[in-house]
Formats: sequence, C-alpha cells, structure tokens
Amino acid sequence: MQSKENILTCTEEVRVRFNETDPLGIVWHGHYIVYFEDGREAFGRQHGLTYLDIQNAGYVTPIVKSTCEHFLPLKYGETFRIVTTFVNSVSAKLIYTYELFNQDNQLVCSGETIQVFLDSSGNLCLYNPDFFQAWKDKMGL
Repeated sequence: MQSKENILTCTEEVRVRFNETDPLGIVWHGHYIVYFEDGREAFGRQHGLTYLDIQNAGYVTPIVKSTCEHFLPLKYGETFRIVTTFVNSVSAKLIYTYELFNQDNQLVCSGETIQVFLDSSGNLCLYNPDFFQAWKDKMGL
C-alpha cells in the first residue's frame, strides 16, 4: 500500500565501466542489480537514510525481493541515469523503484527492491523502528 503524500526521488549519473560488460560488449545483466544499489546509496546520501544511519540505529535491512526488467542494452563508455524512488508503505519495509535511462533518455531498465528491518538479534520488525518513523515524519511521509 503506497501513500500519496510526498514522493522522494534521487537521480544519479553513472558511466558504464569496461569490467561491467560481457563478450557482446553490453552490460552483463547481473550488474543492473548493482546499479540499483548505486541508486539506493545515492538516495540515502541525498535524503539522510544511509546504510550507516540504519546500522547506527541497531538495524540491518536485507533485500527480500528484487525485480528487474530489461528493455535496451547499455554499452561500455555510455552514461546513464538511475532514478530511484522511495515507495512509502505502512509496513516496516524499504521499497524502492528504479528506472535507468540512457543518453538518449530512453528507458533501459526498471525494477524494484524490497528490504525488511531486522534488529540486532536478527528478529524481523513488524512495526517501523523509531528512527525510521522519525525519518518518515521529517520527510512528510
């Protein structure tokens, strides 16, 4: 369930590195999940919700689901944009959607990740941790 208050996004520009390509000269499909992580990291830095913030609050957020759809290839040397959007939910989860656009502003790939909160004992949190709820309140979510 997504609320319709504030929509938080972050855009990051990335250049395809040689080691990310396969023998066909295109980005190997497994690297798109890494690009999603690049988007999450940039989002966290921009909006004050980094992995270190989460760890310092006593939690970890493993990914429990990821989806990725490919539409066009990326090639070595190209630059592309990762648009990461936080999907607000009443559940104790971090849900992000991703759109990758090439230099011609064509949609290359889209996807989603879902992360849950585990406390320092590895227990699944059923309610938003206090620090996360405070962040959501601050962001108008």
